[in-house]
Amino acid sequence: MAGIIFARCVHQPIAMLTCKKPLTETYKMKQQNRSFAILISLVILAIGGALAYARYRAGDNPDAIGFGVGAVILAFIVASTIQVADQWDRAVILRLGHFHALKGPGLFFIIPVVDAIPYWIDTRVITTGFKAEKTLTKDTVPVDVDAVLFWKVLDPKKAALDVADYQSAISWASQTALRDVIGKTMLSDMLEGRDKISVLLQRIIDERTEPWGINVISVEVKDVLIPSGLEDAMSMQAQAERERQARVILGDAERQIAEKFTEAGKSYEHNPIAFHLRAMNMLYEGLKANSTIVIVPSTAVESMQLGGLAGMTALTMGLGQERANANKTAELKGPAAETPPAIESFSGPKPGIL
Repeated sequence: MAGIIFARCVHQPIAMLTCKKPLTETYKMKQQNRSFAILISLVILAIGGALAYARYRAGDNPDAIGFGVGAVILAFIVASTIQVADQWDRAVILRLGHFHALKGPGLFFIIPVVDAIPYWIDTRVITTGFKAEKTLTKDTVPVDVDAVLFWKVLDPKKAALDVADYQSAISWASQTALRDVIGKTMLSDMLEGRDKISVLLQRIIDERTEPWGINVISVEVKDVLIPSGLEDAMSMQAQAERERQARVILGDAERQIAEKFTEAGKSYEHNPIAFHLRAMNMLYEGLKANSTIVIVPSTAVESMQLGGLAGMTALTMGLGQERANANKTAELKGPAAETPPAIESFSGPKPGIL
């Protein structure tokens, strides 16, 4: 009968389970669509029952029975004739086994027994998940790929008549297309260029499903899973690459520093006074540190022309006086500062202490 709708599910071993319509949702939809026909049937039954009761009270039993039976038959015919399609549904009508028309949305009528509605085609955008497990890439790496397909039916007549189960067909077409693309793609390209793979899959699947009146809107690759051992190897490779880049950067920095020192040496080569001032400044900065003893080779002292032992003694006394003044200031504010550092000068293996 036209009012009975069946929902079929297709179990696929690798691709995700796809169903034309869940059985409960199908019956719920048909109950909603049949509400108007049921209402008209109840009205007819009520009118026929009232007329039959009136004839029965009048004593005309044959007429009363005739009115009652006629009301039941008419209500059944009306319930089978009146059909209502939702805004997104299209009803495929077959008359004596041949395609007759597409109806919907809204109210339409069929001839009971003669006409049948084998398909209610949903014209909304539908999502279908599919995946490929343990599929080898071009460089022979097994991967698991999950993807989602967004599609809709543009020609309900082709979807109903040209393919037995268009939802199952589009699911299998998507899965085989995904396997073909994986087999022709390198793993690195697959991990980096998901957008390109999605566009390629959309084009391939759309070409396969176009004769069925189906339009593929987009394909989205959700995830690409690789073996755990390969993940560890790729992680080690990435870490080694980062270490290599760090070493290259460090070597380049050392080269730049050496170039700057070479330039500084050239500037001091013909200017001994600047070189002596720089050496004395370095010695002064060393004495200002927390260390209490600074060992300076005698050759360095002579190169700075500090006057040998007397010059070093004068320099130390000057620094000691500066440190003493600082200690007096610190005593006024808190604990005494540390004792001033001493300078040692040595010549040869025995250094002298100042």
